[in-house]
Amino acid sequence: MARHIFRCPLRWADMDAFGHINNVVFLRYLEEARIDFMFRLAPGEGSASFTGGSVVSRHEIDYLRPLTHRHEPVTIETWVTRIQAASMTVRYEVKDEETVYARASTVVVPYNLAESRPRRITEEERKFLEQYREDGAVAV
Repeated sequence: MARHIFRCPLRWADMDAFGHINNVVFLRYLEEARIDFMFRLAPGEGSASFTGGSVVSRHEIDYLRPLTHRHEPVTIETWVTRIQAASMTVRYEVKDEETVYARASTVVVPYNLAESRPRRITEEERKFLEQYREDGAVAV
């Protein structure tokens, strides 16, 4: 199984009154990693994969350690744990070499923007996602 590695810079404005990266900001970091995974890394030029849009139907985050502002980016590893006909579950670890700050998952639904409704995952998208699916994870 491959994992997508995304380096996310920490911004001064990401801190809360206690000097920690605010819990809401973690969702932004996950979004940046997911967008990089699905729209930059997914099949290349000329491919229609994931171009129709997607919506998030669920987030789940376990905050494990406080993350404080620093100049070095934080690493976000992304992989897939579930592929269904019209949704996928993406898992993440927000970490550096020594510490895991958060573990999270997001259920993403491909979406047809023109028709304002969910759509099925295409075969091309499924093949891409399978490369990042954790061994033993569910493909339906």
